[in-house]
Amino acid sequence: MPKYYVNKNAQSNGDHEVHKEGCSYLPKVENRTYLGVFSSCHDAVKEAKKHYRQVNGCYYCSRECHTS
Repeated sequence: MPKYYVNKNAQSNGDHEVHKEGCSYLPKVENRTYLGVFSSCHDAVKEAKKHYRQVNGCYYCSRECHTS
């Protein structure tokens, strides 16, 4: 199962994006928080919501959890 991270820096719209390990858009180590190992991005997004109010899945590595 993949490891997931959330970006500490919000996007311009306020979203903190959840990324899967290996994503080409994964933030630098100092700009991300490790969420854990999950079978799907849905569980990773739930975990990220414990850290940030506004969370979204990465369009590229967690597309099924990405909302426009």
